Amino acid sequence: GQLVESGGGLVQAGGSLRLSCAASGISFSISTMGWYRQAPGKQRELVAAVTPGYRTTYADSVKGRFTATRDNAKNTVLLQMNSLKAEDTAVYYCNAEWRTGSLWGQGTQVTVSS
Repeated sequence: GQLVESGGGLVQAGGSLRLSCAASGISFSISTMGWYRQAPGKQRELVAAVTPGYRTTYADSVKGRFTATRDNAKNTVLLQMNSLKAEDTAVYYCNAEWRTGSLWGQGTQVTVSS
């Protein structure tokens, strides 16, 4: 299986970015799809997750600003990030988790300039 993230980049504070994660070789429809991030010197943290039943979970720090969606027909999960802050700067990773295993993407850098 493979997860490939795209959409990262440099944006000014207050701006928006949309991350995309394309999955292949996994049972996407039965996987919980998550977005994690890791800033320099910090632990990787959960940003958002979408269950197979489309239930979403968000970190308190991104509630109201980020939206995670999934498209089972396209094996894709998106993370729409609005009102970005400097503290959102990190490498963002896509994750797939199912009953018997999990998979990580390679990550995409998001840099928010203040």
